[in-house]
Amino acid sequence: MKLEFCCPTLFGLEGIVADELRFEGKLEDVRAENGRVFFTGDFNTLAWANLNLRCAERVLIRLAKFKATNFEELFDNVYKIDWESWIGVNDAFPVKGHILGSKINSLPHTQAMIKKSIVKRLESVYGVSWFEEVGSKVQIQFSIMNDIAEIFLDTSGAGLHKRGYRANSNAAPLRETLAAAMIKVARWRGRDALLDPFCGSGTIAIEAAMIAQRRAAGLTRRFDAEKWDVIPKEVWSNARKNALDNILTDAKFEIYGSDIDKECTELSIANAKKAGVNNLIQFTTEDATKINYINRSGLVFANPPYGERLMDIDEARKLYTLLGKAAGKSDLKQYYLTSDEEFEKHFGYIADKKRKLYNGMIKCDLYMYFKPERKPFKNQMAKNSTRQPRNTKNSKKIY
Repeated sequence: MKLEFCCPTLFGLEGIVADELRFEGKLEDVRAENGRVFFTGDFNTLAWANLNLRCAERVLIRLAKFKATNFEELFDNVYKIDWESWIGVNDAFPVKGHILGSKINSLPHTQAMIKKSIVKRLESVYGVSWFEEVGSKVQIQFSIMNDIAEIFLDTSGAGLHKRGYRANSNAAPLRETLAAAMIKVARWRGRDALLDPFCGSGTIAIEAAMIAQRRAAGLTRRFDAEKWDVIPKEVWSNARKNALDNILTDAKFEIYGSDIDKECTELSIANAKKAGVNNLIQFTTEDATKINYINRSGLVFANPPYGERLMDIDEARKLYTLLGKAAGKSDLKQYYLTSDEEFEKHFGYIADKKRKLYNGMIKCDLYMYFKPERKPFKNQMAKNSTRQPRNTKNSKKIY
């Protein structure tokens, strides 16, 4: 059965997810859009994607796409879908979705109309007038944007960022999919040492260890579609066996995480154990501004406080200044994720490159320092302040 899949992503991660599908999943029909990536495949593809994608939010099956300017059009087109191929007589099939810029604009009425249409279709097939919905959950999602409706099945259940290893977290956790994206942007594969001096609940270090060890992101959790009768059980067992076979069990890496808060380091150790990578990471309790960065080699990945949920903005900026003095001149390649647009000013150095990413709903930038020589921020400011207007030849003097 050929299926069309859609993976929603955090904004800024579409290209990374597309690369995961092309190069790791060896898929050819991959197309990235704003906030989502489409591809085609079969049940084996579905299981592989849920288990292995590190930066996607979930895996959806797109069942239909059509124009709907009123409830009659919506009802008729939803009714045409062969729901009986997916939903058993006892299965639960809740409906949720969103609407934007469309003539149909009532979310509750739209949910009710889609549900009614599905029920009518299933009544005609199963010959019953009431559905208990006590079996497996087949979550239906819809999107109506600019009068174009799309109908999906959610195969993942809980979002893919919920790996299963982080039952507890600190006050400002970094989403797992975003932590993995930071590692992938830097193309780190475990050859160099890696340090996260603000480890929090250990997410960056754990995701790095899983990437280096080739451990599937979803290996410690389950997915809604595993309970669907339409998918043979061996599809999932084979996918999990292949994932286990791919793990580099004897590999060793230099991965370090530290935090000034002892409770955070203890939490990181516990989470690493749940993820199965505790033997690959060393966690310690240290002040990030007092670490000796100068005599180290490798990479720094960090999500320091940026005044959104931990500290206020002034405290965060003082921390950036101290961090810049400690780490700015080192030979380490450094990657910092923060929503503070003045990070470079307070860190003291101009980033070699920036990439816009979203930590949940918070717009952030990934500040990347990977060139051997650092550009001091004050020199850049002085250069900008003395820069002459471009069109000085024809400009008029004003006295």
